[in-house]
Amino acid sequence: MNILANLATEFSLAPWQVENTVKLIDDDNTIPFIARYRKEMTGSMDDQQLRELYDRLRYLRNLAERKDQVLKSLEEQGNLTPELNAQLTAANTLTEVEDIYRPYRPKRRTRATIAEEKGLGPLADIIWAQDLTTDVESAAAPFIDESKDVPDMAAALAGAADIIAERISDDPQCRITVRNLTQQEGFISTTQSKKATKENDKAGVYEMYYDFVEPIKKIAGHRVLAVNRGENEDILKVTVEAPTDKILEALKRQFVKNNPHTLPLMEAALADSYKRLAAPAIEREIRSALTETAEEGAIKVFGENLRQLLMQPPVKDRIVLAIDPGYRTGCKLAVVDETGKVLDTGIVYCTIGNETSSAKKTMTNMLDRHSANLIAIGNGTASRETEHVVAQMLKETGSKAQYTIVNEAGASVYSASKLAAEEFPEYDVSLRSAASIGRRLQDPLAELVKIDPKSMGVGQYQHDMNQKRLSETLAGVVEDCVNTVGVDLNTASPSLLSYVAGVSGSIAKNILAYREQKGKFTSRKELLKVKSLGPKAYEQCAGFMRIPGADDPLDNTGVHPESYDVAKAYLSHIENNTTRPTTKNQGLSMLTQVAQLSSGNKKTPSKGEIEDIAGKLSVGVPTLHDIIKELEKPGRDPREDLPPTLLRSDVLDMKDLTEGMILQGTIRNVIDFGAFVDIGVHQDGLVHISQICDRYIKHPLEVVQVGEVVTVKVLSVDMAKKRIALSMKNTGKDSK
Repeated sequence: MNILANLATEFSLAPWQVENTVKLIDDDNTIPFIARYRKEMTGSMDDQQLRELYDRLRYLRNLAERKDQVLKSLEEQGNLTPELNAQLTAANTLTEVEDIYRPYRPKRRTRATIAEEKGLGPLADIIWAQDLTTDVESAAAPFIDESKDVPDMAAALAGAADIIAERISDDPQCRITVRNLTQQEGFISTTQSKKATKENDKAGVYEMYYDFVEPIKKIAGHRVLAVNRGENEDILKVTVEAPTDKILEALKRQFVKNNPHTLPLMEAALADSYKRLAAPAIEREIRSALTETAEEGAIKVFGENLRQLLMQPPVKDRIVLAIDPGYRTGCKLAVVDETGKVLDTGIVYCTIGNETSSAKKTMTNMLDRHSANLIAIGNGTASRETEHVVAQMLKETGSKAQYTIVNEAGASVYSASKLAAEEFPEYDVSLRSAASIGRRLQDPLAELVKIDPKSMGVGQYQHDMNQKRLSETLAGVVEDCVNTVGVDLNTASPSLLSYVAGVSGSIAKNILAYREQKGKFTSRKELLKVKSLGPKAYEQCAGFMRIPGADDPLDNTGVHPESYDVAKAYLSHIENNTTRPTTKNQGLSMLTQVAQLSSGNKKTPSKGEIEDIAGKLSVGVPTLHDIIKELEKPGRDPREDLPPTLLRSDVLDMKDLTEGMILQGTIRNVIDFGAFVDIGVHQDGLVHISQICDRYIKHPLEVVQVGEVVTVKVLSVDMAKKRIALSMKNTGKDSK
């Protein structure tokens, strides 16, 4: 198997791109490093493309390894033939390999192996040949032997039929036929199970699946996961309905000859083979494949939602009053300054009528005392009641402060963690949660990396899928986001540092220890003095570390140290407008040159000029282009280009909503069939996929993303079921 050629074909890449990328991966380079600093070698593939190629590379290597194992096993058994060798060589999936190997794989004791032990194998061979000129009874007579537990003709023929049935079901062509016809013409059918009661499904979650039928080839991933969960909870009974008659006819054409002497027994053996052996196995296989595909789709959606959640724009330079709402235990307050330091804490009761005045007074005093002008309210229990009180407070006091609802998913997990105890040893769990809510508004990425991605509430059915695969994917997403933004080497937490390319959890702790012992880093080169951080780790991580105020201004950019000479030569070229760039700066200091370039005082070269300069500097065009972008905006945060957080000063109630009302809201979650939007009432509204835009889309992520502020129209409000239907069509805004 030529794995590299396969990858080039599948991903529509040039052979050199695949060859270089695989070599970089095999040399233990991280995906973020390859994506950012080896663009010339990969053809500028981004991190997502690289991860997809890496996943496929692992699959193909596993496939090649399994082929070798099967070939070795067949050879040891003495069963390897040129035909089998050719079939295995041509196999493109693990399923095909297992189909080929099935007849030769060591088996547990079955009805067929028991019949073989009774000496009925030769009789099965005679019948299987289907060229008898006399009846099968005559052929079976010599095999009747009470000492072998074959007391009569019926026992002999039944044993032979068992061997034939297993032989048919093990044949690769049988599996292919049954699988293809079931996939193409079969149905998934679900009904309410006998064990199900109203109490099991009191919310009617599975009601639509009590009498549900859908073609296997059309069933959507989220419905596969839904019926799987319903089955696991004993609420649904799930059945695969195959085109049995068509399958039996196809198998008959493949395996049964029109010999009158063997026809009845062969037909009976074939029917038994399908019903008892092939059909259940293929049903399990198809459901497993459907589940795997659905999980991969759900994991991909989860990953994309997580990426958008982490990449939400930070709210910088604002002192925030954060509120973790609650009923019985009250609302926990924390004021955090621009750096995330906790300045003040408290507890108020916003949901108890005679306490609300006191709560308003306390919050007003905290806002005034610390000059805070932004309030972050967690969206958990008692959120909307707290929001009402906050809105009333702002109106009554005439305050210019604004508030926003912050997704607090995972805040309680973090606040009870060892990490939170280390960060806030003087505060109890509830106050840590409030501080975390404030910080995640100020810098979502820096705060959310402290939380297990699976606890962030932006997935669907995440607890029902392959947890190892889910964790790997989400960790990759967090890693990509952290490295896209970069981290401040002197302020980043160990949690944030551990996601930097090449930095393990232990190295992150060593960086923190070095910082505490030696003080702030003044140069990227100092990283080489950190325990366990060797040249390879330095190569991988250095470009993603930022040092504001460093002696070398390039240390606060995304320019990799390996390219500093190129960056300096480019600056020299810009200053002197020479045709021969030099690594020696002339005249202005580099700090001044970078400042002038970033302020627009120096004209950015055209595409043709960049190509010309790249040639003279012996550097790739993509690398030089990235260097120029970094020099124009040193310390640039890519999240700043995204739409800002939606801030409010007033509040709505669900009963205030009317059909046709136009509102602004924030997308909280994107799923296969739509998007949930926070419009400032107690319940998020659903924009069904059919209401997202005026054109056909396969998935909502083609148009919307988590954290995006959108304009929606209210279609309907169901107060009893607490459901709000929204539309993004005809909202008076440009349609997407």
